[in-house]
Amino acid sequence: MQAVHQSARYPVQQLRDAVDAIFRSAGMQADIAAAVADSLLDADMMGHATHGVALVPWYMDAIRNKWVTLAGEPEVIADHGACITWNGRKLPGAWLLSEAIDMAIARVEKLGVVTIVMANSFHTGALAVYMPRLTERGLMGVLACSAPPTRGIAPYGGTKGLLSPNPLAAGIPTDGDPILLDISASITTLNSTRQLSARGEKYPGMWAIDAQGIPTDDPQVVMSGGGTLLPVGGLDHGHKGYSMALLVEALTQALPGYGRMDEPGGILMGVYLQVIDPNAFAGLGAYKRQTSWLVDQCRTNPPQPGVERVRVPGDQAMRKKREALEAGVPVPDGVFNLLAGVAEKLGIELPASM
Repeated sequence: MQAVHQSARYPVQQLRDAVDAIFRSAGMQADIAAAVADSLLDADMMGHATHGVALVPWYMDAIRNKWVTLAGEPEVIADHGACITWNGRKLPGAWLLSEAIDMAIARVEKLGVVTIVMANSFHTGALAVYMPRLTERGLMGVLACSAPPTRGIAPYGGTKGLLSPNPLAAGIPTDGDPILLDISASITTLNSTRQLSARGEKYPGMWAIDAQGIPTDDPQVVMSGGGTLLPVGGLDHGHKGYSMALLVEALTQALPGYGRMDEPGGILMGVYLQVIDPNAFAGLGAYKRQTSWLVDQCRTNPPQPGVERVRVPGDQAMRKKREALEAGVPVPDGVFNLLAGVAEKLGIELPASM
């Protein structure tokens, strides 16, 4: 039986300002601190709680251990106009992606498609949170990342960890809310595994294997290093998640030219961002005509027994974000208490609940 976790809602801007102040107090460059705070708050608002303010204590550990660079700029390895390669220099992925999106938006009207890849980014967070900045401008985005130092997933049929969860996100504009994909090559994430293990809870199903390849619902088996997460599809159809992981590794490590064969350490990400302007193809009107029809057909599809209605990826995230902006962002009491402990040491006041 899963534990019930109480939560309260907090005013979005005040909580965002407090998280921003925590990072600035720890020495982060102001615009970098703001980008990281935005990423974490947006993740909570959109329902990606494992990548929200729950990560603030973990970020502070990373700062203390010098796993992350707090100021500076990425190194430009190559810039061919539509194709750009960066060395992220361990700068926070939230800020690097914010800068990359700004660059892509500035160039894509002229070039049609802009692709930016980067090695040595620090943690990027939930990828879906970056997509609305593109879709609200009528742009399509594709975003993927991998963690070359992490070996949390075995190749399908194997038992030794080699790959990381390798999330892939996309933002697809429509006449209404965008389609927002955010999926990973593994059944669950390592962040979720870490948090379940800390609470002494189990996975809802057999989502991992031990060192002998025996299925398990115990996240501690993965955290101990004696087991690995299963790829999407599990024991039955895991070749699909495995294939997706290989695709993401090629986009995020082979294209930037630096990856797990180089045996990097620490917490590093390889990142792939592609921004597509439909006006460079059949036009935004034609594009939205197709995507809007498609989501309408999905939402009006007759539901299965027990299903209220068919949803499109992003429906719930956008609904939750609007609700959070109106009623406050939900934060579990345990997470808020940890955040309060960090804030108190720095003399930063957190907002009262709504």
